[in-house]
Amino acid sequence: MNRRKIQEIVADYDPKEIRIGVLGSHSALEMGYGAKQEGFEVVVVCQKGREKTYTKHYKSLFDHVMLLDNFVDVIREENQDMLRGLDTVFVPNRSFSVYVGYDNIEEKFSVPLLGNRHMLRSEERDVLRNQYYLLKKAGIKTPKIFSSHEKIDRLVIVKVLEKDRKIERAFFYASSLEEFEKRADERIKRGTIDIKDLERAIIEEYVMGAKFNANYFWSPITDEIDLLGFDRRIQTDLDGVLDLPADEQLEAKVSTQNVEIGHIGATMRESQLEKIFEAGEKFVELCKKEYPPGIIGLFALQGAMTKDLEFYVFDVSPRIPGCPCVESTSPYMKYKYGKEVGPGRRVAIEIKQAIEKKKLEMIVT
Repeated sequence: MNRRKIQEIVADYDPKEIRIGVLGSHSALEMGYGAKQEGFEVVVVCQKGREKTYTKHYKSLFDHVMLLDNFVDVIREENQDMLRGLDTVFVPNRSFSVYVGYDNIEEKFSVPLLGNRHMLRSEERDVLRNQYYLLKKAGIKTPKIFSSHEKIDRLVIVKVLEKDRKIERAFFYASSLEEFEKRADERIKRGTIDIKDLERAIIEEYVMGAKFNANYFWSPITDEIDLLGFDRRIQTDLDGVLDLPADEQLEAKVSTQNVEIGHIGATMRESQLEKIFEAGEKFVELCKKEYPPGIIGLFALQGAMTKDLEFYVFDVSPRIPGCPCVESTSPYMKYKYGKEVGPGRRVAIEIKQAIEKKKLEMIVT
């Protein structure tokens, strides 16, 4: 999608009628609430059968509902016409990437996005210029990647797609070739993974440290980076197994799956915050070169702080992270803005500033 075309579309919008749009999944409630805090109307695109969260239980957050048979139907021209007719600036989340698809987003979805639509694909590990490429080129510490399971010489985490749910990964751990083959075989027999997906799995050194998801916002208007805060993941059925005493974990012999189901807010020791800002700044500067105009808006670097106080990053979210807990649990935005600012509100603030300064074309692609 040509950025100039998108900029021409947004230039025709009525600045007084700008609305914020989001797919009804993942982080739509956070986006809706944040938009309302800054006085915007909100457009939510829902899929039949999973719309009640937005149309019934939290309907006060959404002013316009587009109810579709399937999320991917948002690319139909009549639906895009409706979004543009509402002067919508759309905010991409993970569900938007998964259900609408990168090809559709990049080539067919001609609605202005707050964010870099061409960076969304970099989240996948099997594409060129992906997150590993970006992290390495930016000079950010990352775990060692093993080219073959035969080369495993330390504890690793194996990231392989689930057989039936391709948007989830069936992680497992191994510290030797023998352990890898044993645990992979168990999961293949159980039907959790497919041997073809195993061949494309990422074998990554397991970083021993405290896990932190660092959530950021980069503004192309001010060229400043905000640290929204940290969160940690709640995962099934990993958390259930970890709740058992060690001897019962061994006796149960459950092959855990890291399926994300929620988030917990966290803070980091103040003396280490500069390292977090440095990693975010390095990533922003590299993205300006690799994916101009850069990683607009929200993104996250998921990593771990080791006992040597080194921050290693092993995952990137190049869009709004699904962690609304950071507004209420993080002090970092309050320190800067004098009020609690979550991911949704930070997006809305950026759009409001862009409208006031007549720079809306700077924040969309």
